Amino acid sequence: MPSLTHAEAIRRGSLITVAAYDVELDLTCGDATFRSTTTITFGCAEPGVETFLECKPARLRSATLNGAAIDPHSYGGGRLPLRRLAAQNILTVEADMAYTNTGTGLHRFVDPADGNTYLYAQSFLDDAPQWFACFDQPDLKAPVTLRVKADPAWIVAANGAETRLADGHWRFATTRPLATYFVTLIAGPYHVVRDEHDGVPLGIYARAALKPQLEAQAPDIFEVTRQSLDYYHGLFGVRYPFGKYDQAFVPEFTMGAMENPGCVTFRDDLIFTSAATEDEYADRAAIVAHEMAHMWFGDLVTMRWWDDLWLNESFADYLGNRTTAEATRYRDAWTSFALGRKAWGYAADQRPSTHPVAGTVHDTDQALVNFDGISYAKGASVLKQLATVIGDEAFIAGLREHFDRHAYANATLADLLDVLSEASGRDLSEWAELWLRTSGVNTLRTRRDGATVQIDQTAAPEYRPHRIEVAAYTVAEDGAAAQVSSVSVEIGGAAAPVPGLITGDLVLANDRDLTYAKVRLDPVSRANLGRVLPAIDDSLTRALLWGAAWDATRDAEMPAGDFLDLCAAGLRSERHVGIFAEVLGYARDFAASRYLPPWQRADGLARLADSCRHAMEQATPGSSLQLAAARGLISCGSAGDAGWMSSWLEDAASAPDALRVDADLRWMLVTQLAAFGVAGEADIDSEYARDHTAAGAERAARARAARPDPDAKSWAWRALIHDASLSNRILFAIARGFWRPGQEQVTASYVDRFVADMPTLAGWRDPQVAEVIGQRVFPSFAIDATTLATMRVMSDDDSLPTGFRRSLIDETDELARSLAARAVATRSV
Repeated sequence: MPSLTHAEAIRRGSLITVAAYDVELDLTCGDATFRSTTTITFGCAEPGVETFLECKPARLRSATLNGAAIDPHSYGGGRLPLRRLAAQNILTVEADMAYTNTGTGLHRFVDPADGNTYLYAQSFLDDAPQWFACFDQPDLKAPVTLRVKADPAWIVAANGAETRLADGHWRFATTRPLATYFVTLIAGPYHVVRDEHDGVPLGIYARAALKPQLEAQAPDIFEVTRQSLDYYHGLFGVRYPFGKYDQAFVPEFTMGAMENPGCVTFRDDLIFTSAATEDEYADRAAIVAHEMAHMWFGDLVTMRWWDDLWLNESFADYLGNRTTAEATRYRDAWTSFALGRKAWGYAADQRPSTHPVAGTVHDTDQALVNFDGISYAKGASVLKQLATVIGDEAFIAGLREHFDRHAYANATLADLLDVLSEASGRDLSEWAELWLRTSGVNTLRTRRDGATVQIDQTAAPEYRPHRIEVAAYTVAEDGAAAQVSSVSVEIGGAAAPVPGLITGDLVLANDRDLTYAKVRLDPVSRANLGRVLPAIDDSLTRALLWGAAWDATRDAEMPAGDFLDLCAAGLRSERHVGIFAEVLGYARDFAASRYLPPWQRADGLARLADSCRHAMEQATPGSSLQLAAARGLISCGSAGDAGWMSSWLEDAASAPDALRVDADLRWMLVTQLAAFGVAGEADIDSEYARDHTAAGAERAARARAARPDPDAKSWAWRALIHDASLSNRILFAIARGFWRPGQEQVTASYVDRFVADMPTLAGWRDPQVAEVIGQRVFPSFAIDATTLATMRVMSDDDSLPTGFRRSLIDETDELARSLAARAVATRSV
């Protein structure tokens, strides 16, 4: 199907006004297809002209426009031509649609735990035509009325409030005007828990196999939901506009969540089936708050075209973290954002594929790949800086006016700038040009000359205006680090003085994380980092310092060995579980496994394992930190650790006190033992028999792909390239297991096979699936100049599908960084 271009959307948007969608589904037609009948009422501004409708049927049964049959042979490429339109039109399309296993359209899943079948609809970004015919662009919003026939034993939910009729028939209330990519439904023997808050009916859905976990965790989810609703009602002065608020945790979801009004869908991994850390609960809360923010930013007011994607995602990311930090018990949400989410934005903004927060988007293929660290994390950080610059009162006043002017309609960057400029009394056009229309990340470097401190800014490619805090920290005699001075500074050019700052052991630019910029410490501060960082009580400050150290390592300014030295000391005493897990991930997956020369890798991982063991032994039994440290110990282990790993599997009592060796930990152990060549197919089969669940199926597939055996790699590769029967999530698991550090010999031939086979995969797999597989099965551990040259030639091929090529460009850039970091690490030995 051709990608919808912006020019086509502008033309069709000028012609068509959609009055209503009426969609009727019959889900009782078998396991392969379902019946979809869509009736669309719409007006045309230029009677007599031609346009087109999107539809992706397995079989187009019939189409009639104003009572006249449309020749089915005119259909092609996912588009149905509509000729000789009248001023007012009624179009009916009847089709057999195919269920998918890709997380798009109407996804069908059979739960291995109990054999139950579950469906959910995913219309994002241009997948609505896989289950109903529509004019699929964000500015053609319309009310939707849905009727469904399903198995009488099933529960069905959708955007509108449901009415259960007889014999499996359901009718749903007509919605407020929705963009087509928000329309959804779920169907199956879902378990539901209900509540109500401030007049809003609430529901949480999950598979029947997850009933015990759902009921145990529903109070926490409802609490975050209620707190977020109250916060947004107070912040925006606009009540939640879509009636009920259901949250459905669905199987094999590709993304984290989707903001469908009235029926938000989440990946059901977020209903934890094993022990989870406090930080994982906090992440779930932030996702809940993020999706609820979309009810205003995205759903109530929708971007006109995908070049203003940031009006959805940047605002939801900013407001989701703000709400979590200010309205829920997870008060340190900005700590996790600074070290995790924001690092994602920094990385994306330095790649060849970077783009402005608000840039030109030619078509929907390009729009899909822009759901990245720039549209989310960078945009959120820029909004945090904007609120700092114009003041929070003006910022919120502008948002309220934005909703008042554009409710149930569409808006652009210019529309938002208008209200923010009016509210603040400042012309924000130049600010927007520098922050939203240009790409790249600035670097703020601290420079000391005696007691004088200056901040130098590196253009990227422009100097941007920043309002930041610069703070100094000193370690006292009792061993605690205290802030001794803090100064507010504005920098708009190459440099700015920091008058009045009392210097200490360490000076940190962008204290409190108010702007979007990389930070570099001065030589004195860097020399004191290992002593000062663990002594600082504030978790956000520690996150910023860890982030500065990691970013310098990633940029090959700090040797990987130095970063691992910092980890060896700092992780032992790090008390924030989110910081611990994030830093360990950077150290394990990159610094030790990719940035060190190969002969130092084992020692680097062993040092990390030792830090994890120390942290695990010192942590409170049963605590989140004990769990995170245990996970780290397993993931950094070597074949020499197979003994205690096997004993944990065979006898949970051999594990540390109060550490539950549950399904998650067991699969971590099995996968590591499989990667060492200790656990074989029979061991994996045995573990899957023990955990015969959806999660178990994915983990078994990953463990099989991780084995250092030519037959295992061959099986995995055939599955990835050729097997259409495997679902998106099984494929992702296989791809995650395939490349392992230390298995370079057994996977050496797959560098050439990647070049030969992946374009074929990308040509027939769903674009989102191909992009994720391309990222995960990229030869990241084949770190040499030959592989880099090969990947650069491959990534220059502009005939490759857009999403897959973006993943290829990004991973090639990461490979180049690995080589550069390895060169620095080698010189530092």
